[in-house]
Amino acid sequence: MDALAVSPNVLWVFAAICAALLCASAISALLARGAGRDGHRELRLRVRSWWLMVAVFAAALTLHRNLTLIFFAFVSFLALKEYLSLIPTRRSDRRVLFWAYLTIPAQYVWVGMEWYGMFIIFLPVYVFLFLPLRMVLVGETTEFLRAAGTLHWGLMTTVFSISHVAFLLVLPEARNPVAGGAGLVLYLVLLTESNDIAQYLWGKSLGRRKILPKVSPNKTWAGFLGGVVTVTVLAVMLAPYLTPLDPLHAGVAGALVGTGGFVGDVVISAVKRDIGVKDSGALIPGHGGILDRIDSLTYTAPLLFHYLRYLSF
Repeated sequence: MDALAVSPNVLWVFAAICAALLCASAISALLARGAGRDGHRELRLRVRSWWLMVAVFAAALTLHRNLTLIFFAFVSFLALKEYLSLIPTRRSDRRVLFWAYLTIPAQYVWVGMEWYGMFIIFLPVYVFLFLPLRMVLVGETTEFLRAAGTLHWGLMTTVFSISHVAFLLVLPEARNPVAGGAGLVLYLVLLTESNDIAQYLWGKSLGRRKILPKVSPNKTWAGFLGGVVTVTVLAVMLAPYLTPLDPLHAGVAGALVGTGGFVGDVVISAVKRDIGVKDSGALIPGHGGILDRIDSLTYTAPLLFHYLRYLSF
């Protein structure tokens, strides 16, 4: 199938998202009016950025399939570029980085071909073996292990993990007669982002006990557990409209996304803390960089994808 026939269910869910954003816009406007011109500026920036991200994501799901895959490949490129701008790299590895960037179109070609076998081993096996060889040929051994490890880790999170979102999109419609691949992608992304918001709100309102104070001081047990419960309930509610999952399996999917999203968030937080930066960039006003926005997806995308594959969906 060359073009995506978007299910009406997907459009209805997007309409609900827009309604929620309208409410958020109204609330932020009222808060700003009461607090003065500069009051709640970050909240207003966040809401405006959400409008833009939702619009871009909605357009991506309605494009020709190949253009949609290019969109996800571009997201991986931006994430890898941002990651490499944060991580110190050796001058001698510049040509190696060229090969690292070339893995992005290759990985998404396997997705477009629906070649699961190559998709699942290309980066973890072939690229894992090739890049150190290319580094050896350069002849520089100083900090070799650190350079190889950081590059592999960056490729696995920004390219391999995110490409699982794209592979959900190309799954045969028979796997999800309710809403197709677009429905599965929307289900994953909506649950992941809702988990981030829910954990933040629960943590702000009830959070007392820190869960990982040395890694992410703002994370609390109340935020983590409240987010997992919230996203599990949401997963069960959305499942009949976007997935073939029954309530039990949808609940498990929600718990996986809630837990995986938390882990992805704190892992990227650990990377930023090690480097000494608060945000990975400034690409998205009010949100930071692209890594700050997709950190949870680096865990939730492969977890949900392989859970669905395990269920033969």
